[in-house]
Amino acid sequence: MDKSAAFIPERKATVSRTTGETAITVTINLDGAGTAKIHTGIGFFDHMLESFSRHGFFDLEVEAKGDLHVDCHHTIEDTGIVLGTAIRQALGEKKAVRRYGSIMLPMDETLVLCALDLSGRPYFVYDVPFQGERIGEFDTQMVKEFFYAISYSCGMNLHMKKLYGENDHHIAEAVFKAFAKALDEAAGLDGRISNVLSTKGSL
Repeated sequence: MDKSAAFIPERKATVSRTTGETAITVTINLDGAGTAKIHTGIGFFDHMLESFSRHGFFDLEVEAKGDLHVDCHHTIEDTGIVLGTAIRQALGEKKAVRRYGSIMLPMDETLVLCALDLSGRPYFVYDVPFQGERIGEFDTQMVKEFFYAISYSCGMNLHMKKLYGENDHHIAEAVFKAFAKALDEAAGLDGRISNVLSTKGSL
């Protein structure tokens, strides 16, 4: 965090959501150290959320209970809704926030592009094909659904593209890590921004 922007209050939020299908609580600190406490009941999803926390330097706690006897869909999608809402709340009025973030992130044979704008306007563009249907108990289709949910609940313009890659584990992990790095950049504080980075005066 830019020391000249130290007037910004703590950027932390806790959000809970309970439906007939899931009960989820997420706490995120955007100015953390990358510590994670994740329990979703889906091993690979826990691994991805831990990678997101670590590589974005976000302190993240996720407690999710869902209808995994049906499949993983509701748990993963609803976690995206709650995480996106928590990110939006933690950003507050977005004063001194850089707003934009992007990265091309390599992982072994895989290269993934992620670019985002904390504009307050949700839009999602996704071009990340996988080879198979599942990684452990995690459906690869749910990568798209998870980030769609984040984009719309946060009010974020989010673009993701696989430039190349073959190993599904590497592809998914590169996507989560790229999102972490792009969000860390976009949510970073810049003391040159006196209010918000917009000609409209609000985001």
